[in-house]
Amino acid sequence: MSVKQRRNVEELEPPSSELLYGLEDNPPWYLCVLLGTQHFFTMVSTTIPIPFVLASLVCLEPSDPARSYLVSTIIFVSGLITFLQSTIGVRLPIVQGGNFAYLIPTVALLSANFASCESQRAANLTAAQQQEEWQARMRAIQGNIAVSSVFQIILGFTGVIGVMLKWITPLTIIPTVSLVGLSLFDLAADRSSQHWSVSMSTTVLMVLLSQYMKDVSLSLPTGYRRGYGFIYSEVQVFKMFSIIVALLTSWLVCWVLTVTDTFPPGCPSRTDRSTLISNTPWFRIPYPGQWGMPTVTVAGVLGMMVAGLASIIESVGDYYATARICGTPAPPVHAINRGVGIEGVGVTVAGLWGSGSGTNSYSENLAAITVTRVGSRRVIQMSAMVMLVAGSVCKFGALCASIPEPIVASLYWIMFSLITSVGLSTLQFVDLNSSRNLFVLGFTLFFSLSVSKERRRNEDWSAGVPSKGTASHALAMTCPMAWMLSEGGSG
Repeated sequence: MSVKQRRNVEELEPPSSELLYGLEDNPPWYLCVLLGTQHFFTMVSTTIPIPFVLASLVCLEPSDPARSYLVSTIIFVSGLITFLQSTIGVRLPIVQGGNFAYLIPTVALLSANFASCESQRAANLTAAQQQEEWQARMRAIQGNIAVSSVFQIILGFTGVIGVMLKWITPLTIIPTVSLVGLSLFDLAADRSSQHWSVSMSTTVLMVLLSQYMKDVSLSLPTGYRRGYGFIYSEVQVFKMFSIIVALLTSWLVCWVLTVTDTFPPGCPSRTDRSTLISNTPWFRIPYPGQWGMPTVTVAGVLGMMVAGLASIIESVGDYYATARICGTPAPPVHAINRGVGIEGVGVTVAGLWGSGSGTNSYSENLAAITVTRVGSRRVIQMSAMVMLVAGSVCKFGALCASIPEPIVASLYWIMFSLITSVGLSTLQFVDLNSSRNLFVLGFTLFFSLSVSKERRRNEDWSAGVPSKGTASHALAMTCPMAWMLSEGGSG
């Protein structure tokens, strides 16, 4: 970003002037817990598909408690990394979570080095042999992820990313952030098509709460004083908690319709389709090497490095977008270096703990900040604590995994539409009277969507691999092209 453009960012009247709490503000503890829990649910709604896709790739049975262990591990690791990033990393209210970009090299790694699940089932293996088979796959995944993280750590802590910032102009940030939302419209439609009525009703409820009832205040007890009784305060519940209220309301309605058998057996919106909750123990703390000693291959490490590069590009865009949403100046170079380096450390932690995925910043939670208008760092740190606790309670992880997919799809409609608009808002820093800028912007968006479409056409959708991985790979190819065309910040 050029000096002139950086000055424009810093002097911009923040779009978050309506923020209830800014970056350095500390809301009351009970609001921190509730808002942190909402960020947790927002993160979980996107993270949960990763361990379930991994479970099918490593040949775990649907009722195997190990599925819940994978869920708990990725939640626990996300909590550790979120706390590190918000405290000593870039120090912005950014949630870290599982990274879909690592699924594509994971599929390639497993298909090249292990037999298919169908052939494994045909072999009539004992329970002990089956456990060794899926854990061997997990050891290969986590080993290659952990080693590949060294590349990201070096880029961050040596300051290489900071040197590259002069080529990361608004013309590269726009597609990096916006395409995360644009590339997932088909995934949202696919998940919603399982039960359109539930998905759309949840979406409508979120819109009503966040846009039309945001100024409605409720008098709620916020404390107690001896001799005076409860202390009541006016709380704008629907402005701050629209996401979690809509999600829990729809979940409750689905449960009622399930117990009354209004939903027929096999309906995707039923809440009793999984036996994971009954098969899962209450408590289990994830730990490094829980699946055994990790294994490493050269091809596997190279594939994971490509995923890491795509994550870096996306995260840098998220840093700027988060600062803008929170009404703070653009993050300085040293903060971005530190953020990328800590994210690399997070990938190492994710690999050693055996989450089956890397980590990156979650654009979905940027949308949650936009909806709730709370950009406090303390809230994100509290959210990290919630993740650590939830990751240690396996029953809770199994419960989160039981959210019906049509309800999760409604989150996609809201979250990714806001992510797209936040990315496009950076257009105000681009000279749209320049034919060169128009070419770079249009070509970058069009080419990335075209590549992503072609990659999805050749994906194995029966494996349930979401499209975000292909979008990230498309961004990894498209953004360097945008850097080259924009000549280091002419936009």
